[in-house]
Amino acid sequence: MPSLPDMTTPYVAELARDAAAHANHPTVPAPDAGQEAFLEFLLRTGDTTLILGHRVSEWCGHSPALEEDIALANVALDLIGQTQMWLGLAAEVEGKGRTADDLAYLRDAWDFSNLLLVERPNGDFGHTLMRQFLFDAYHHELLKALQGSSDPRVAEIAAKAAKEVAYHLERSSDLAVRLGDGSDESHRRMRAALDALWPYVGEMFVSDEKDAMVAAAGIAPDPASLKPAWEATVRDVLTEATLTIPQSGFAHKGGRRGIHTEHLGFILADLQFLQRAYPGSTW
Repeated sequence: MPSLPDMTTPYVAELARDAAAHANHPTVPAPDAGQEAFLEFLLRTGDTTLILGHRVSEWCGHSPALEEDIALANVALDLIGQTQMWLGLAAEVEGKGRTADDLAYLRDAWDFSNLLLVERPNGDFGHTLMRQFLFDAYHHELLKALQGSSDPRVAEIAAKAAKEVAYHLERSSDLAVRLGDGSDESHRRMRAALDALWPYVGEMFVSDEKDAMVAAAGIAPDPASLKPAWEATVRDVLTEATLTIPQSGFAHKGGRRGIHTEHLGFILADLQFLQRAYPGSTW
């Protein structure tokens, strides 16, 4: 067995360089920027449907009419079902052995990238319906575009979800008109809801470098490209509802980058309690 080199000899540095050159170091692949952008798109989409689905589910047993109670519960179930598909694909793309449940229940608030709009408190019934309408109009356009995705898995999920969201939009549009053009009280509440929620709609159409990458790959549209069709739908419905569109162009942003309001923390404390308290529990 050869002895270790004398550390006082002038050849140690040369020996070290030679050993390093012939060492069998494992090759660590560089992160795929395109894959990271795709993953972020899936998380943003799945997180948004998850948080809105949870928000809407809070009305179960508390709606002002039995029909609306059932309808809102069905909308929540649709959104959670879509979450299962989006986060399931995100876990597959991530390739770390996690599942959709892991992504939903075992991440902290700063790891979520949902739109700020959907984490807003429910407020009264009119407030909930106005939030739903503003989101449904966007969601409908997004899913229509995603059906032409270059990734067949994304296109397949979008095709299924689009059928559900078409109903969501039809329902929320109808109720926005009925309440906006209803009694003085219902009109006042819808007006207040629109004014309160309008500063949060702009985030839906803000693009960043990750959006640009998935758009360039044909996976998803640039969010900004969805705005004209969304504006047309919103304008038509709100005009019929006798509600005036706010003129402010200010937009709260940050949700898609993990910067949230305090409301998300309270949502996750409720949503994630069981898995946090009893990790890995199944039944």
